Amino acid sequence: MTMRTRTLGTTGPLTSALGLGCMGMSALYGDADRAESVATIHAALEAGVTLLDTGDFYAMGHNEMLIGEALRTAPAALREQALTSVKFGALRDPEGNWSGYDGRPAAVKNFAAYSLQRLGVDHIDVYRIARLDPDVPIEETVGAIAELIEKGYVRHVGLSEVGAETIRRAAATAPVSDLQIEYSLISRGIEQDILPTTRELGIGVTAYGVLSRGLISGHFSRDRQLAANDFRAHSPRFQGENLQHNLNLVEALRKIAEQKGVSVAQIAIAWVLSRGDDIVPLVGARTRERLGESLGALDVTLEAADLAAIEEAVPADAAAGDRYPTAQMAHLDSER
Repeated sequence: MTMRTRTLGTTGPLTSALGLGCMGMSALYGDADRAESVATIHAALEAGVTLLDTGDFYAMGHNEMLIGEALRTAPAALREQALTSVKFGALRDPEGNWSGYDGRPAAVKNFAAYSLQRLGVDHIDVYRIARLDPDVPIEETVGAIAELIEKGYVRHVGLSEVGAETIRRAAATAPVSDLQIEYSLISRGIEQDILPTTRELGIGVTAYGVLSRGLISGHFSRDRQLAANDFRAHSPRFQGENLQHNLNLVEALRKIAEQKGVSVAQIAIAWVLSRGDDIVPLVGARTRERLGESLGALDVTLEAADLAAIEEAVPADAAAGDRYPTAQMAHLDSER
């Protein structure tokens, strides 16, 4: 396995070719094993993965505390190379229900104070609001992050799931290093306007959902039973005929993967890696086994013929179903 260095935006920190998305270790995909989660984070750092992504609302702070434990118990050299990417702003109640977003400057600083404490760090490397707050201009939210940068509590401004116009407004307020947004073989909406904008402005992309929440990992089956607290139990792409259609795409992709002697997950991640050195895929591995498989994508070389075969097997817009339920899609500035 060869770890390549990529840059998170022209104004951003250096990071590894892959990042580790830690959300599933705490929330939204059923129960997880805490000890295995910590061991997986340690294994990622040992393999040269430096970017750890979380949100302060993932299980109401549990995920940040988990990462804090992993960093605290990691060897000093690995701990020092770790970069933290934190999303904030999502509001939840004690039952875990979602109740909007808060991008007010005072709230930004309040959220940051709690995140620093839970993570056990003196600064956050990339800080970003999870979704655009429709009641607060992005200039005010980004301006508050810029103030945190001036005081040393944050290193870089990030954005999440916003459209091209919002990206431009944010970048005119303060240097933006990175946009985090869903991007995979079956989620390619950013290619039309958003990706050209980030490239024009020199902003890197952290791509989440590169395996579409396991749908195109090659490990998901139609008869799999999902727990009530698993996001996929309510996701349109995992329902009924949509699921069957999408799994048919996976089988077409599997034939290509088998011809190259790699797994479906590896070829799906390798495809995202092939889209440009400004894109850092986040892998949502919850175990060391799945992490190892994902890291194997770094050794997969996709030739022009491979890319053409992949495009034929899984054309753009081939997926059935939206990537989020209708209510959540309404909050995505990137979809407007």
